[in-house]
Amino acid sequence: MKKLLNTLLLLLPAFAFAQSAKMAETMIRIWGDSLQLAGRPAHWTYDQGVVLEGFTGLWKNTGDGKYFRFIQTGMDHYLEKDGTIRTYKAEDYNIDHIKNGRSLLLLYKVTNEEKYKLAADKLKAQLDKHPRTNEGGFWHKKRYPYQMWLDGLYMAEPFYAEYAALFHDEAAFKDITRQFVLMEVHSRDARTGLLYHGYDESRQQKWADKTTGRSPNFWGRAMGWYGMALVDALEYFPQGHPGKDSLIQILNRMAAAVKKYQDPASGCWWQVLDKAKEKGNYLEASASCMFVYALAKGVRLGYLPASYSAVADKGYKGLTKQFVRPAPEGGVNLEGTVSVAGLGGDPYRDGSYAYYLSEKVIVNDPKGVGAYMLASNEMEQAAIPKTGKGVTVTIDNYFNNEFRKSAAGQPESWHYVWNEMDNGGYSLWGHIFHNRGATTKTLSAAPTAATLAKTDIFLIVDPDTQKETTQPNYMTDAHAEEIYNWVKKGGVLVILQNDAGNSEIKTFNKLTGRFGITFKEDSRNHVEGKQFEQGALFLPAGNEVFPHTKKIYIKEISTIATAQPAKAVYTDKGDVVMAVSKVGKGTVFAVGDPWFYNEYLDGRRLPASFENYQAAVDLTEWLFKQVVRK
Repeated sequence: MKKLLNTLLLLLPAFAFAQSAKMAETMIRIWGDSLQLAGRPAHWTYDQGVVLEGFTGLWKNTGDGKYFRFIQTGMDHYLEKDGTIRTYKAEDYNIDHIKNGRSLLLLYKVTNEEKYKLAADKLKAQLDKHPRTNEGGFWHKKRYPYQMWLDGLYMAEPFYAEYAALFHDEAAFKDITRQFVLMEVHSRDARTGLLYHGYDESRQQKWADKTTGRSPNFWGRAMGWYGMALVDALEYFPQGHPGKDSLIQILNRMAAAVKKYQDPASGCWWQVLDKAKEKGNYLEASASCMFVYALAKGVRLGYLPASYSAVADKGYKGLTKQFVRPAPEGGVNLEGTVSVAGLGGDPYRDGSYAYYLSEKVIVNDPKGVGAYMLASNEMEQAAIPKTGKGVTVTIDNYFNNEFRKSAAGQPESWHYVWNEMDNGGYSLWGHIFHNRGATTKTLSAAPTAATLAKTDIFLIVDPDTQKETTQPNYMTDAHAEEIYNWVKKGGVLVILQNDAGNSEIKTFNKLTGRFGITFKEDSRNHVEGKQFEQGALFLPAGNEVFPHTKKIYIKEISTIATAQPAKAVYTDKGDVVMAVSKVGKGTVFAVGDPWFYNEYLDGRRLPASFENYQAAVDLTEWLFKQVVRK
């Protein structure tokens, strides 16, 4: 049965992220221009940011441009060209207002538009001046002095960490670690392992225990925010940073408590976590979604033991049954989310059990919807068969070795590299590899037997000319011999050339010619402006490499001449566009275009009729099948 299920999943198209897509359909219908929230005039609010996080994950998993446009439209409504954010007031020192900064950073990385960076800079400037407790913890808001709430960690720290990583601010990670450590030290209950909603350093609030400063109850969504904050911030911590180990330990302690208080019957979690049997308590949707997301992502990234997958799976099945209902207009509705819960304020919220039960429970609350999309994205990623488990995919950064200035003004490698999110990067293809269990690496030195032995699949893309790099590293007979011998032993080589004038071809043919593949130094499929159909190619049914793909887009292709042992796997109008060669135990796939860079996969530019994202999935799965498993 398991083998059959895996086979069926492999046959699904790339866009089969069904539950998250259904929730997105509802949000686009209800919140069509992403400018209004629950019927209120649009204002800068963290609620929107949570929903946009869900859309970000769905966009990466599908390459469907409508999800990216939803994010961009939502943020653009608030931004001026100079990065000014309409309705945002830095002087309020409200930590909630930092949340949307992650959407700004995404937009900046993908589009390179300066206004997104300038707006993100303004949020970072708020953090730089944000009032703190005497120990250095961010106040939740200026109007809530000396208070730290679990919610605030999610609102600020993932953005803070992502910004620090982008701008190489190593010192920031010590401060980020401090926020999580202080919150746990002051809010964690040793007996249950749960964290109280808030902590008042001054002990002045009526809700604060006069000895500990803690609020009196364990609110589900508050701990959900904290869990999501941990897994999202951890992604950006530098390897080897001591704070990373500290946060992983905190996450593991939190996960143990979350598992302990999961309702055994439903798989969900309660509004007040430790009072399952008390009158009036209820299973709550947003907390359940957040816990599923934090646990599933923690397992995927290796921060939590694999055993937590079962907890996440039980939770996801439970919340789907408990809270998710088909919407008559299409899509789904999410029931059972408490609209809000806080501490202090006017009218005063005392943090009592009765208070947490008094707030309204509503349908399609954006906090719940965003968390549900995040949980669905993770669980649907987890359901993809891990056909690439144990496989290492390495991209060359020697023959293609271009540099530019980074956001921080430092030299950085770019153009067909894994971590680049703009048009010329391979971040989405890397995401496809990761979703299937593979590891991606980069080789920046000349290939040798020793370095190639560490990889299963080796990608060489668009070898440099002097136009791109002052001193290009050209293919030599010695390099070709090393790579040829590696392929003979079982290596899988992927050649993504480019057309004449945009790539070094003549010398590079020293390598490809050994496999019977010669690039012709020509250029076909020229596309004028947005006349994308000029770049359309149609794959016949039964293509061995692309069994689920029909229409693809490739422009300015260097065509191929084949000789034994190579064979054409796709021709068009008499031209060989793609070829495969088998040598010894290994395999070579070649096409005359860099092809799977983000501009071709992300749906922002190409019409939806092109299936390049699906083609990337098909090629990925085919490459895995060529790997000689040790």
